Amino acid sequence: MSAHFGTRLRKGAVNTTVAALAVAALAASQAPDVTADTQGRRTAADTPAAETDAGAAAGTDDSATGNSPYYTDLPPLHSPNPAPTQSTATTPTGTGEAGIPATVLDAYKKAEAQLAQAKPGCNLPWQLLAAIGKVESGQARGGNVTADGTTVSPILGPVLNGSGFANIKDTDNGAYDGDSTFDRAVGPMQFIPSTWAWAGRDGNADGKKDPNNIYDAALAAGHYLCRYGWDMATTSGMRTAILSYNNSTDYLNTVLSWLEYYRKGSHEIPDGTGTVPTDRSDDYKPSSPSVPTTPGRPSVPNRPGTPTKPSTPGKPTKPSTPTRPTPAPTPTETVHHLEAAGPAKITAMAGHLYTDRVSARAETAAGKAVAKVRVRFTIVGDTDARFTGGEKIATILTDSKGVALAPALQAGEKNGAFTVRATVLGRTLTALDYAATVTARAADALARTGDAALTCIAGGRCADPVEVKATYKGAAADKVAATATLVKSADDPSTNDKGPYFKDAAGNPVRTLDLQTDADGLLRLPQLYADDTAGTYLLRITTTGGAVLTVELTVTAAETPTPNPTPAPVESAPEPEATPSAS
Repeated sequence: MSAHFGTRLRKGAVNTTVAALAVAALAASQAPDVTADTQGRRTAADTPAAETDAGAAAGTDDSATGNSPYYTDLPPLHSPNPAPTQSTATTPTGTGEAGIPATVLDAYKKAEAQLAQAKPGCNLPWQLLAAIGKVESGQARGGNVTADGTTVSPILGPVLNGSGFANIKDTDNGAYDGDSTFDRAVGPMQFIPSTWAWAGRDGNADGKKDPNNIYDAALAAGHYLCRYGWDMATTSGMRTAILSYNNSTDYLNTVLSWLEYYRKGSHEIPDGTGTVPTDRSDDYKPSSPSVPTTPGRPSVPNRPGTPTKPSTPGKPTKPSTPTRPTPAPTPTETVHHLEAAGPAKITAMAGHLYTDRVSARAETAAGKAVAKVRVRFTIVGDTDARFTGGEKIATILTDSKGVALAPALQAGEKNGAFTVRATVLGRTLTALDYAATVTARAADALARTGDAALTCIAGGRCADPVEVKATYKGAAADKVAATATLVKSADDPSTNDKGPYFKDAAGNPVRTLDLQTDADGLLRLPQLYADDTAGTYLLRITTTGGAVLTVELTVTAAETPTPNPTPAPVESAPEPEATPSAS
């Protein structure tokens, strides 16, 4: 788009046939639940209520752009000839509109690759980012970017002051958009500052999150589209995601048209040589009727039967100034406070979903519910807990009862307390805080996986390994800390100084070990050895959460070999005395 959206652009002829064909083609290729009329729009019967309710994009979130204007130019009627990526020294072939500036194209493809690793279930195609980039900024104004992907000059949307656009008070003190009174959409993917604050990403690994950098903005757009587990391989998932970016069915159809066009073929062109669209969604604003200024002529036609009041000769009649009605306050302006609509304190075990959901009710000073107000929930504190989808911030519209229900909260592995803070966007009101706690993973029961007696022979190895399973409320308790100790007796949990033992890394005897259950809740103890003391010994296993299991080990004395008796020496018969010979 132009650097400032305030300049009015000439509206060209819109090729509605292209939109109809593209949307119909995409619907046919993805799923059977989308139909299109002759203008490329889905019929009322097929359009979910969330899509027709301005400000209720996806039924859950505000738009990334604040529903700012966008380019409405449609792709050419004829599909491009698929062409491989060209070097900047080679003149690319194919339709000119299919060319995407090299750095911008690289940013889209890198974002697709990163999302494939981070959120594989989203199935985000880079062509979707290209379609949104085309509609939002004409591919960063034809690829007018530096070598690192930063736009040569800022791309700013209109001032969102409620005059023909959304009314969004400043949220960044002008840091991104240069306006400390109202917000404006910023950069090639047109993020409003309040959304960039949580959706921003560092796509080119330079240590910064800059909405004016196409690598950062493209990756942020990908994560934004993929939040809440939306799947771009399904019609409903893609439709919901696009509408959450800018809540307009016309916007949806325009993006889908470019998506289908790029899928059929695209090629790389040098930076700065791309075509910049000319038609905008905020063109065609009705002009006020002209007021006659001819001297002596009334400014407003007289009603039938009303005599014309002659004007003073030679003095022109001044047109009357119409009285503008005082605009009704927006829902946001009527909010006086937030009230807790659910439990103020919530607790979950590490790695588990919170059973209770945080919710807030927007109310007037008289306590009346206020619908269609944006409430932002922010996770505050030293914690790795996240809302489902992996984000720390979620913006939700209040429903008809004035209630905004935050996404489900997923506890991380870090134990401790943190805060979920609810605020009203566009108003400076007292925040509503919810206390959240993450407790250590725990087990409430332990049981052996086998029932064979455990025996050892003094001075040797114990025959069978010890294996137990930990459970919590009947389910396998994974990653639970456990301690195995050879205790002195059932009443004395102190560590025994004789009997069976484990070995440490150096081969030295140890009789207490810190362990952890595996993904199936199993705990396989290391090999046990026995010293020379026979007897019955106890192995006690305890876990976080209070589960205890005591296992009996029997050490039998080694058999003493029976010595073979020494045989008595065999006596030889005395030799007969010699008989003297006769002489």
